Amino acid sequence: MKASEIREMSVDELNEKLASLKEELFALRFQLAINQLDNTARLKAVKKDIARIKTSLREAELAAQQ
Repeated sequence: MKASEIREMSVDELNEKLASLKEELFALRFQLAINQLDNTARLKAVKKDIARIKTSLREAELAAQQ
């Protein structure tokens, strides 16, 4: 997911996407623990997407304060 796509989303959409990515990360970690994870690069990609969304949410929060 690109940062430009994230910036176009509303706060509610970002929160929903964040929740789904956290669930996916949990599932990926579980698969890694039981040696069933095929694409280990997906872990890093999901973590980065979560960070991008959290950054965008914080930017929106700071913009709302001003």
